[in-house]
Amino acid sequence: MSGVRKNLEAMLARGQDSALLRFSLGSLCLQSDEAPLAALHLEQATRHDADYSAAWKLLGKARLQTGDAAGAASAWRQGIAVAERRGDQQAAREMRVFLRRLDRQG
Repeated sequence: MSGVRKNLEAMLARGQDSALLRFSLGSLCLQSDEAPLAALHLEQATRHDADYSAAWKLLGKARLQTGDAAGAASAWRQGIAVAERRGDQQAAREMRVFLRRLDRQG
């Protein structure tokens, strides 16, 4: 486990919970092939800030890695709606690509 991750987990243990903290932990867990834990952190990130399109995008990836294709699609659909509402067209495009790939696989 990286020092950065340990520091972030210590912040969480001290009650400094936030969308950015959870997004960062989720991203690090995803990079460490800990998709179930990543999904939990990213779900919390979206609860803290439902308009965090990057968290929705990573949540979809984490759910897909855990085998939850329906959950991944749901996260990306929510993320696309958020990204479009906020004008984040790049994130919306990326999530649309992920959805199309998922549809082709399914």
